[in-house]
Amino acid sequence: MKTVSKKNFLLLILVLLIFNSCAPGNEEFVQAPAGFWMGLWHGFISLFTFVISLFSDTVEIYESNNNGGWYNFGFIIGISIFYGGSSKGTCRG
Repeated sequence: MKTVSKKNFLLLILVLLIFNSCAPGNEEFVQAPAGFWMGLWHGFISLFTFVISLFSDTVEIYESNNNGGWYNFGFIIGISIFYGGSSKGTCRG
């Protein structure tokens, strides 16, 4: 039983490190601004980046070096996908 718990803990750490490496605010967007697809990804991982940003000064929730409207559109779509959008409000079951 302890082996399964250690494996789950290591898997959780690995997932958090992967999310942290793809989080907004890193040096990847110094030359080229973030576009639609990165906005979509950043919106999707917004909960994880929020939690990480509480403990780290280098991680941001929103990429400030973006291309404007398309990044914002992707970010909103990503947030809607992750949090369920408005479909939960229409279910009556």
